[in-house]
Amino acid sequence: MSAIQVSVKTTYIAAQSQPLVNRYVYAYTITIANQGDVPAQLISRHWLITDANEKRQEVQGVGVVGEQPHINPGDSYTYTSGVILETETGLMQGSYQMRTETGETFDAEIPLFALVPPHAIH
Repeated sequence: MSAIQVSVKTTYIAAQSQPLVNRYVYAYTITIANQGDVPAQLISRHWLITDANEKRQEVQGVGVVGEQPHINPGDSYTYTSGVILETETGLMQGSYQMRTETGETFDAEIPLFALVPPHAIH
């Protein structure tokens, strides 16, 4: 089990969504908590985004929201980003590549989470 714990909160952005043209906008807020005993830096991200039609997007890149945060033991880093889907619902999962001060790299898993507007939750 990784010393890095990732939690997610999602929000459907109705004001930016346009269902008539298959545009559904979501914001997601990620908190990355370092529960280990060594500092770690987030180097890159890797996302798998799947819509309700099984269309997959793969996103890879350096850092998150333009940053490569250092997270000390006991601290956390929170950021908000967004995604646009062609279907009303979807799924996201992935990983962050992390690096310790000694140069060791490891992946912190981002657990699978659903993108669902409030009116679709039963």
